[in-house]
This record gives sequence, structure tokens and C-alpha cells, in this order.
Amino acid sequence: MSNTGADAVTPTTTEALRSSERWRLTLRPVVVFLLSRVGVMSVVGATALTTRRTVMTHLVSWDSKWYLMIAQRGYVHAIPPGTGNRAQSDLGFFPLLPLMIRGMHAVTGFGFSVSGLLTTTSLGLLAAIAVWWMLYEVFGRGGADRGTALVFLSPAAFVFSMVYSEGAIILFVASSLLALHHRRWLVAGLCAALATAADPVGCAAVVPCVVAAVLAVRSRGEWRAIVAPLVAPLGVGLFFGYLWVHTGSPLTWFRAQRAGWQGGAFGNGVPTALTHFLRLGVHDVNSGVKTLSALAAIGMLVYFVRSHPPRPWVGYVFAVVAMGIASPIIGITPRLLLRSFPLFGVVGARLPPLWFEAILTISTMCLCALTIASGNYFWTP
Repeated sequence: MSNTGADAVTPTTTEALRSSERWRLTLRPVVVFLLSRVGVMSVVGATALTTRRTVMTHLVSWDSKWYLMIAQRGYVHAIPPGTGNRAQSDLGFFPLLPLMIRGMHAVTGFGFSVSGLLTTTSLGLLAAIAVWWMLYEVFGRGGADRGTALVFLSPAAFVFSMVYSEGAIILFVASSLLALHHRRWLVAGLCAALATAADPVGCAAVVPCVVAAVLAVRSRGEWRAIVAPLVAPLGVGLFFGYLWVHTGSPLTWFRAQRAGWQGGAFGNGVPTALTHFLRLGVHDVNSGVKTLSALAAIGMLVYFVRSHPPRPWVGYVFAVVAMGIASPIIGITPRLLLRSFPLFGVVGARLPPLWFEAILTISTMCLCALTIASGNYFWTP
């Protein structure tokens, strides 16, 4: 995993940093994250005023209710009969975030909604730090600043201020990629395992562990590296094992998703969004956003590959995008691209200054627009 960029650093240089210097550098992503949250909350506050709903209503809407429901009551034992909205249940969601919310509730004594927002905000802050250090290892300080800014001001980044799983996924995947860079195989596998327990897209964290292990065995004969891919699937494996005991089948999550959300043929998400957008135009906001996201993804992927990032990063990004393409309904969305965060990170780190400023400005404008659209229920995050 060779370093790239004019101000790139070597792992040995990073490890030699004094503790005080590490803390000082860590403040950089903290500032980026906090500034992004001030901006998002300003837009949410303005949207709440215009819609005459409370800020809290906006922050715990959409999928937030499912995570909070699981945190309060646990999982139901069976999928409701039927299909579509009436068949939707909490069995279609992964358990890590609800477990962390329940832990926050137990420690603080706050209500579940506040505990959920405290949890996801904390995860988002830690994710920013992990992303910054991951990028710093390859692109140096300037590249890490730019890449982290583009991740946390990307169009879907308002979900860090909701009860959504993106903070957990990005924190643990970035930590896993950082551990792989330092050949800390067990740590990498454990972090990836946590990511696989957070969200189905988090299961893509297994791929970079496999890629890094293959490279380590082939180039150095380092067989210890296989620990990472062996440990990585434990999170999702334990969840499916729990579902087997709790509901009678290890496949309950798949069935819940098919019944409540993702019916239809696999691979239909992208072509359906494009067809609807061409036919309905701006009258179908969801399809328009998905189509524009797919076009943006193509451009970013080309630039990403040409930047020659570490191969485990490439494996992770392409695994996430492949999941979106294979989905019966999701396709390529702003949230899916956010979860493939090395894409934004590398593009931000490698863009020339003027191009970076232009892209960051456009991305921030899209973030504001989607925050408003979500708050007005024009667009489904």
C-alpha cells in the first residue's frame, strides 16, 4: 500500500508523532465535523420553522424510528403478513446502532430519542477523526483536511445528525482500513466485524480485509493476515444467528427486506430510477436524485481509480457500489455514496485547489437542498 501525494507521510513517521502533536492534529477533523453540524442544524432549524414541526421531529424521522423502536423494545418475532408498507418491521434493520443507543440511554438516563441523537453525533465525530487519520497516512495533512471536508459535507451528510447508522459504518470501516495499513490484522478484523453488525452495506468491510490478506500473503508470506478476513464476518454472523434463535430462521432479515422494502427483481434500482427520471423529470425527486448520484458516481470512480489509492480501499468502494447496483430498489443514492466514503476522501484529497473548492461548494449546496427536501418529505434519505 504505497503512499500517494506530495505531502504524503510514511507509517513510521506517523507512529513517531509525539502525543501532543497527535492531539493537535486530531482537532482538525473535529473542527470540520462541528462546522458541518452547525451548518446542517441551521438548515434543519429553518426547515422546522417553515414546516411548523419541531427540530426533534425532523431529526428522528424516516428510518430513525426503526432504530429507536429496536432500542426501546427489541425485535419483533415475526414479519407482518402482506407486502409493502404493511409488511415493514424492525427485522429489516441491523442491531449495532440500537444496542449502542440502549447503552447511551442506560448511562445517561436520557430519553431514547435524545440518547439516539447523542449516540449518532458521537459516532459521527469519531468517524471524522478516523477518516482524517486514514487519509493522513496516504495523502498527508492537506489531503486529509480536504478529503474529510468533502466526506462530511457530501450531499447525504445530514444523516450524521439523525438516528442513522452511517456514523457507525464509517467509523468502523475507516478504523479497519487504518489498521490494515499498519498490518494490525486482528484489530482490522474486529473493526470490520462491528461494521458488518451496523448495516448490510457494512458487510462490504470484509472485502478490504480479504484484499489486504491476499496481498500480504503473496508479497511477504505473512499468513497472520488471514486473521482479518476470518474475523470480519463475525458481526453479521452473530446477528443472523440471533435471528435464527429469535425468529426461527437465519434468513429473516432478507425476508423482511423483500417483504417490506426491496421487492422486485435484483438489479432494477438503477434502470428504474433512470426510466422514471426521464419520464417524470423533476416531478419524481427520488428518481432524479438517484440518477444524478449515479452520474456523479461514474465521474468520481474514474478519478478515484486514476488516483491509485490503496487496493483495499478500491475493494471496499467497489463492493459498496456493487450492492447499490444489485439492489431491487435502492440503486445509487447519496447515502450509498456516503458509505463508500473513501471515494469522496480520495477525490477531495487529490483534486487541484480550484477544482476542490468548486466541488466542495456544489456538494455543500446539494447537502442543504437534500436536508430541506428530506424535512419536507419530498425526498427519502
